[in-house]
Amino acid sequence: MFQTCLELLARKLGSRMSTRHRNRDVLINPTWDQMLDREPLLRFSHYLTGRVCCLLDVADEIERNLDQAFADRECMQGGPLMRAETLMWLWLLGAYEVVRTMCQARGCFSQRLQSDLIRLKKELGAVRMPAAKMEKAGKKEPVTSNRSPAGLAPATRDLLVNDPDSRPDVYARALIASFDAVFFAIKKEDVLGDHEGSYFVATHPLQRSLARRR
Repeated sequence: MFQTCLELLARKLGSRMSTRHRNRDVLINPTWDQMLDREPLLRFSHYLTGRVCCLLDVADEIERNLDQAFADRECMQGGPLMRAETLMWLWLLGAYEVVRTMCQARGCFSQRLQSDLIRLKKELGAVRMPAAKMEKAGKKEPVTSNRSPAGLAPATRDLLVNDPDSRPDVYARALIASFDAVFFAIKKEDVLGDHEGSYFVATHPLQRSLARRR
């Protein structure tokens, strides 16, 4: 049954990636190596890989709704615009948690990927803190409450998603693109261990000592 679940996930991944820049054939009854070639994060966590697929689906819907909302330069479409803003808020919270989980398990990833994840976590965190906690990132100060959830950028069919008092501006499409760039660049050799194993290293005294010496 477990193998069947993996095969279903592999088929979902194969069909899913065609929307966000990955034009690939669907794998039928793939081997484990074929699945890792297609989706290296499976070695770290099947669950997290599925969550990444959810984030990619949501990102697609955000961009579709933004395109619809700003299709007519004379009149914005309120329904798609509100849908895009709502989904962007949820996408941001989910993307941050996925990246935070991977940063916490840094021993499971190559140095290159660790660096990319740390940078992405910082980029997401600067927007997530005002959105989730209504505080300025890194400060115990409130963000302005009497404001729209997101600013509008009709010329680029986009949303401004950062604290309105902070600079530089952060756009929804750019933030999604940063996430895509990191995750689509992951190779099989970037994933060195599984999620459960990272907890063993973190809690076992001998393993912690060996990890510090590396």
